[in-house]
Amino acid sequence: MTVPYEEVALEDMQWDDSLQAFTYECPCGDLFQISGDELAAGEDIAHCPSCSLVIRVLCDATSFAREWEKRVTEKQQSHSAIAVT
Repeated sequence: MTVPYEEVALEDMQWDDSLQAFTYECPCGDLFQISGDELAAGEDIAHCPSCSLVIRVLCDATSFAREWEKRVTEKQQSHSAIAVT
């Protein structure tokens, strides 16, 4: 069992488009990372890729999963739309 370094509200994290993940600054200088898919699946531990620290992300998993699914569906639909000129 991993003991989290800190508990962080999802609202306090930042979305990083290049990483496709929510991020939060780690004391080592890197970023804790967790994807929307991980959160939607009920995962609540964000890992730092540079050290052994982890944080627990606090959010309502059920409502997040609904909102994330809606966002993914809208994104897929916008990519599959064909522009007619």
